Amino acid sequence: MCTNIVVSTSVEGAGFGRQGWFGVNRATVAYDHPLRVDREHAVMLDFVDAGGGVEARVGVELTLESARALAEAILRACAEGEAWEQEARRWQPPARFRMPRA
Repeated sequence: MCTNIVVSTSVEGAGFGRQGWFGVNRATVAYDHPLRVDREHAVMLDFVDAGGGVEARVGVELTLESARALAEAILRACAEGEAWEQEARRWQPPARFRMPRA
């Protein structure tokens, strides 16, 4: 039975496909019948350029367990990235490396 579970969001980024890199402005997460994963249902991720046609799409199918592990890894990477950014804003280079102010 189809689940019809689909959640979409706007994103800002890039994807790599057959014809190289392209802008990504939409992400869709669905839970339904996969095409390639050997399960009745799977989590499907699509990253697309909404105006770029079928070539501007990267699709991934994951088991529930893999999707959850990926979501947790993304959240950990985001938390570490935010902490790094905060520390980088506080860091001041030694005086000999600072640019003179005009």
